[in-house]
Amino acid sequence: MQKFIGLVGTNSDNSTNRQLLMFIQSHFSDKVDIELVEIKGIPVFNKPENKELPQQVKEIAAKIDEAAGVIISTPEYDHAVPASLINALNWLSYGIFPFVDKPVMITGASYGVLGSSRAQMHLRQILDSPELKARIMPSSEFLLSHSLEAFDESGQLKDKEQIEKLESLFEDFLTFVELTNHLNQAHEINKREAENFSWEEI
Repeated sequence: MQKFIGLVGTNSDNSTNRQLLMFIQSHFSDKVDIELVEIKGIPVFNKPENKELPQQVKEIAAKIDEAAGVIISTPEYDHAVPASLINALNWLSYGIFPFVDKPVMITGASYGVLGSSRAQMHLRQILDSPELKARIMPSSEFLLSHSLEAFDESGQLKDKEQIEKLESLFEDFLTFVELTNHLNQAHEINKREAENFSWEEI
């Protein structure tokens, strides 16, 4: 069975994005093995003089490296992803490049009506950056609005239409992962370009 990572895109203790990933983990457990990964506890990014990465960052990077795909669920703060998620991605593109050519599916939950739509667009831009170079599943958005009321007491999504949409998108992601595995001819070049990229030299 394939191994996926579900990256919780917030350091909040009580996040409906974590709930959403937990639902995905359980609902698709017959198809893939999804491990939830937290970004809580990662120190604020500041280029270390010795270039040594925090142990937690190394462990997350290793898990992403080994995974067939990554699902990121992000909330939306001020029309953008949380600072904690940006911070984690900063570390995960500093001397290590686990996201290069990695298939990524983006989901998001928010208390309001928009379901993190702007944050998801923001995250796509970040993941497409020269240092990350992820392969983001195109033309797909799972936007869980009014997320505080979206789950029942057992953590299941209440809305059948939302479940059906998520199931369809997840099937698409499985296909996307399979297709991406065949798009590997330029992987070493892409990784080398990410390693050699520097904004300071532009």
